[in-house]
Amino acid sequence: MSDTQSGAPMLRTPLYDLHVELGAKMVPFAGYAMPVQYPTGIIKEHTHTRSEAGLFDVSHMGQVRLVGPEAAAALETLVPVDIIDLPVGMQRYALFTNESGGVMDDLMVANAGNGSLFVVVNAGCKAQDIAHMQQHLGSRCSVEVLDDRALLALQGPAAGAVMARLAPATAGMIFMNFTTVTLVGVECYISRSGYTGEDGFEISVPADKAEALARELLAQPEVLPIGLGARDSLRLEAGLCLYGHDLDVNTSPVESSLLWALSKPRRADGERPGGYPGAEVIFDHIANGVSRKRVGLLPQARVPVREGAEIVDETGRQVGVVTSGSFGPTLGAPVAMGYVDTALAKPGTALTAIVRGKPIPIEVAKTPFVPQHYYRG
Repeated sequence: MSDTQSGAPMLRTPLYDLHVELGAKMVPFAGYAMPVQYPTGIIKEHTHTRSEAGLFDVSHMGQVRLVGPEAAAALETLVPVDIIDLPVGMQRYALFTNESGGVMDDLMVANAGNGSLFVVVNAGCKAQDIAHMQQHLGSRCSVEVLDDRALLALQGPAAGAVMARLAPATAGMIFMNFTTVTLVGVECYISRSGYTGEDGFEISVPADKAEALARELLAQPEVLPIGLGARDSLRLEAGLCLYGHDLDVNTSPVESSLLWALSKPRRADGERPGGYPGAEVIFDHIANGVSRKRVGLLPQARVPVREGAEIVDETGRQVGVVTSGSFGPTLGAPVAMGYVDTALAKPGTALTAIVRGKPIPIEVAKTPFVPQHYYRG
């Protein structure tokens, strides 16, 4: 969605001036002016993140704190995920579902201790998500919108060394740990997680200190600024979904190949089954299967296969659609994801994508396309 279409002025993150100073090309994204790339270019930014460390501004995303003794139980009424038993200092991937079992958004939830949960939602969905939480959770816990905080992501194999230099306590963190540290003289919330498939951290910082933190991180020799273009190619190589493209309100988590994200205690035979929107539909999909599934796709030509391309079988019958596609710089070849008939979802299945009217051979493939390097200790 472009703000030039909506007529609304573009919002700016606390790092807008820094992006401009660094020569970023700014584009509309989820209502914000965001850097799509810097002068070094998307390929260099992508490869630098895979080999060193990249700094991303993700301050456009929504940050919310749920506070109160019932916060975890309340949130479980909206997600098919175990929140009650989420240990203090741990974060978990979750999904807001609707009554038809579709995905309203995907999000991260951390147990911050002292009866509070820290929630991060997608930028394009945050107004809807905040209203959803206020409506359904507001009577059971406090829903605090943290619009006075920015969010930075440091990603790449050197991220651990950089963070340990600036905040030694982070050295003991492993993938999906969450804690509070002091950076640039203020309290920051930090998780060892990210959206690239690499080791890394996401740091929530008071908005008025965001630029100081970004400058401190960029002063480290391993770190370069990275824009949305490389963020997309990195997440696609890592096989990670983009909401509104690979996930939407008409597609269930089972169809989306996210069965791993549906916590066992919340399934039909679990300790706390259901109780969230669309649970019965999702239970049926788990028990009886689905007609289509999200898969990885490898074009067998140098031509990128983009979102919206039809997928057909050998008879020319449409059997699916591409939902994300780009060139994978690490892989050195185009990569894509999409939905195909379940009978055709086996890796190695040969299909065809129609790109600008021309047939491009593609092959169903396992994801991630490049190995993930999350730090598990």
